[in-house]
Amino acid sequence: MPAARFATSGWERSTAASGGRRSRPCSARSGRRKVVSLVRTLALGAVWVGAAALGASAIDGFDFPDAAEAERYQALLSEFRCPKCLNESIASSGAPIAVDLRRTVRRLMTGGAGDQEIREHLQARYGDFVLYDPPLRPGTWILWFAPLALVGVALAVLVRVGFRRRAVSLTTEERERAVRMLD
Repeated sequence: MPAARFATSGWERSTAASGGRRSRPCSARSGRRKVVSLVRTLALGAVWVGAAALGASAIDGFDFPDAAEAERYQALLSEFRCPKCLNESIASSGAPIAVDLRRTVRRLMTGGAGDQEIREHLQARYGDFVLYDPPLRPGTWILWFAPLALVGVALAVLVRVGFRRRAVSLTTEERERAVRMLD
């Protein structure tokens, strides 16, 4: 007779094999593991949510004396491109250079600088690239007129292809044959 006998009732080992102690069922252990895993996942999720909240509040934590100043600040931030992110404004970018630019805009605003002075300051420091709407001058003509030139070329190609595809009329014999096929 074997010393250990496995039961089929869901218990891990029989009482004889475990020295008279009853083992817990497999489902109880796996249930406890599931609860521990769930608690760990929830704790990790809470840490991530807390870190995201701290990071989001760090992006723009400036206080303004009135709503008009806050709107002016946001409008100015939306005019400038992040030098690192390329196609993102400094208002929405989390890059360190964008944070510095936001601080610079805030510092210039509290120093009494007007909107145009702030634009000129950032443009002098970072060039026309930092502006979403660069000025029209010979150095920026390609930015302004290249899209129009591309549209013109595309229209010319479409017109040329359209004239090449003129409908070819059928001969009387071909028409009669088509009518017979349709009947």
